[in-house]
Order: sequence, then C-alpha cells, then structure tokens
Amino acid sequence: MPSDHLNPPPRRAHMIWRRALPAALPLAAALTALVVARPAQAVPSYAEQTGQPCQACHVGGFGPQLTPFGREFKLGGYTLRTKPFNVPIAAMAVASYTHTRKDQVPAPDHLQVNDNVAFDQGSVFLAGGVGQHFGGFVQVTYDGVGRAWSWDNVDLRAVTQGKVFGKDAVFGLTLNNSPTTQDVWNTTPAWGFPYTDTAVSGTPGAAALIDGGLAQNTLGLSAYSWIDHKLYLEAGAYTTPGAGTLRWLGADPASPGDISGLAPYGRVAYQKDIGGGTLEVGAFALKAALNPGRDRTTGQTDHYSDVGLDLSWLKPDASGDTFTVDMRYVHEKAGLRASCLLALAPVNCAEVTLNEWRGTVGYNWRGKVGATVSVFAAGGTPNGFLYGGTGRPDSNGVMAQLDYTPWGAGTSPLGPRAALRVGAQFTAYGRFDGARRNYDGAGANAADNNALRLFTWVAF
Repeated sequence: MPSDHLNPPPRRAHMIWRRALPAALPLAAALTALVVARPAQAVPSYAEQTGQPCQACHVGGFGPQLTPFGREFKLGGYTLRTKPFNVPIAAMAVASYTHTRKDQVPAPDHLQVNDNVAFDQGSVFLAGGVGQHFGGFVQVTYDGVGRAWSWDNVDLRAVTQGKVFGKDAVFGLTLNNSPTTQDVWNTTPAWGFPYTDTAVSGTPGAAALIDGGLAQNTLGLSAYSWIDHKLYLEAGAYTTPGAGTLRWLGADPASPGDISGLAPYGRVAYQKDIGGGTLEVGAFALKAALNPGRDRTTGQTDHYSDVGLDLSWLKPDASGDTFTVDMRYVHEKAGLRASCLLALAPVNCAEVTLNEWRGTVGYNWRGKVGATVSVFAAGGTPNGFLYGGTGRPDSNGVMAQLDYTPWGAGTSPLGPRAALRVGAQFTAYGRFDGARRNYDGAGANAADNNALRLFTWVAF
C-alpha cells in the first residue's frame, strides 16, 4: 500500500456506509430501550434466558470460549429463550495476585513494584434478546488498576431466517465497537486466549492494529450470513465516533487516532464436523487509514492492512471432557507516513510489517478442571523510530493456565446465576521487545517479565 496516499473523495460504497452507520445508532438506542422497557422479552444472563447451564454455551462452564451450541446462539442474535421473564442485567468481577520474576521499576500506577493484589475489573452487562429478531449485549467496565469507568464490548444484532440454495441460513446485522468482537470462534483477537489477562505485569509492545488497537474507540456495522450451519460470510466497515463522545464513554479519543473515511472489515469461515469434533478454518481482514492522535496537519495518514488466518477444533467426549485447539496468524503491512512526519523521523521509517502467531491447546475435565498451554510469537521489520530499544518488534513466549470452575452445570448454592472460576497463569518469555537480554538498553532481560498470576473470576 503506498505510504504517500492522500485522503481521496469517498467512493460510492463509502457514502452508503456513512449513511448506514449513523442510521444504525437510533436502532441501537431503540434496542437498548426495548430491553429495559420490556423485561418480559429479555433476560439478564444468557444461561437464564435459554434455561441451559453455562456449560451448554461455554467450554468448561465459563465464558467466553464457546461450544458449537454457544456459537449458534450468538449467530442467531442471542434470541433463543425458554423463559418469558427475567431482569436483563448481569455482572462480573476479576481479582488477581501477580508476582514477576524481577521487580517492575517504576511500579505500575497505583501499585507496588511486585507481589501485587489487584481488583482487575468489574463489569455490568445489559444482555438479552428482544422477540425473534433482536438481541445483544452492552458492557460497562470499571478498570480497577486504572481506576476509571468506560464502555467495554458492545454487540447488538438484528437477525432473520431464510434459505440459500435450499439450505437453512441466518442473515444478520451486527453493530459493535471492536473488530472481531462479533466473532464466534475463539481464534480471533477479541475472544482469543487468554480469556482473562494481566492488568499488572509487562507485556510486549508490538501488536497488529486488529489485535485490540481499535477496541472501544470505533463503531462498526457488518452484514453476515450463516449458511447451513457451515459457512460464515461477513462484510462491514468501522468509523470513529467524535472525540467528545469517546471521552464521555471513558475511551481515549487520541489513541491510536481517528479513522479517515471508513475501515472495511471482512470475515469468512467454514465449519464442519470431523474426527468426532467440530473443525473451523477461516480468514479475516481489516484495512484502515488513521490520523494519528487525530492530527491532520501533515496531510497524510497512517495506513494499515491486516490479514489473518485461523483454525479451531473442538472435540467433546461422552464423559463430559473437552479437547480444544485454536490457532491464529496475522500479517500486518503498515505505512506510517503521517506518524513519521509528525515526529520529524526519517521517511524510511514509514514502511513496516509485523507477523503474529498464536497456538493454543486446552483440555477440560468433566466441565470443571481446565488445563491450557498457549505459544505466541511476533516478529517483523526492524524500526528504531517505532519500537525504540532494540528497534525490533520480536517477542515470543508461552503461557500455561490451570483453572477450576465448580458450578458450570448450574449447581451453585447461590442459585443458577452465580458462576466462579479460580485459576493460575504462568507466562514465560524467550524474547521480549526484540531481544533475549538487555532489550531496553538498561540491563532488562526477557525472563525478568516472567509472571505468575493467580486469579478469581466471578459472574452473577
């Protein structure tokens, strides 16, 4: 993609989307109002709405890793129900203890240099279905480390049923605030492992834009189809709300910047029962032009083209155990002409590539005890302006998790709403921000960021 691209007049397709996205905002508001005003048509938690225990939709009885049934529920617009009345409110909270191999200097905000006990986050959800065609959820989160409220994941859907070449199909629209939040496979960035992660210890600095870079600072509308319970097709685009709106929602309007025009997003996936389990193979892509920090003085934009491939396989057995494999690869090509001009950096700083890999294997015993191992790596074009330190984005490591979910079958003594997961994560780095040793020029080694995290995750 040329890095000297000037902002062109929007094409006809862009004009259509620019009309469609604002038009969708009243629909979202109306859906939220319906959920509040008509509690008989909506529910506070999907488990209570469907009359199914958490383990029907979630591997191990706790989200967000979805079973095939859970995928169908989400693709169907969250509309399946067996009970006529429930309050459409739910909540969750995560707390943790984190120990890193070496003290973190300086200490994270509001915390100590090591051995930190933290309230990671607390969230409130408005979640449920309205009739046969509308459903979704809106999440608001308190960041216990950053000590601030903000909007979190949003996914509002309108769906209908039909036929394609004689095969059953679902046709839907999704309005959401982060690319891949709408996805139903736990391979894409929004819902991939780890499902709860550190809010305390250091993590590598390089990441593709689609890997959370636009989360909660964009709004997108996509159309999708789910054909014969096998083929998934989606196409849509994202835009950036106004700076004042994002500040009101608790998001940083300047990070990473605002989208120039629209950012198209596409997804294709094919799912098939094979080997006694459910296999999925797919691809996804995002293309965006950003004004970094919302600055337009250079007359240029930063361009990103992200393309990803993914694969998942989920195999349950008769005893209630589940084996899962998830894999993801993302390639990003970026032209950062605007950022380089703003920083008075050399022009050759602009063209960069980044590759990310993650492979995860999990086993859940009896819907209660889970063991997961995930290997991850990133690497790409050296760039001293962008990455500092070694000037390289290369990082790799492994994360292992053990967890226990006692009430996934809906047997909590506190009632069917209550869910609990306790677990331990250990993360070990082989390379961090470009090097194994002295990656920051001040003597820090990759292994210094190795971390043990003990967590408690409750939902009700």
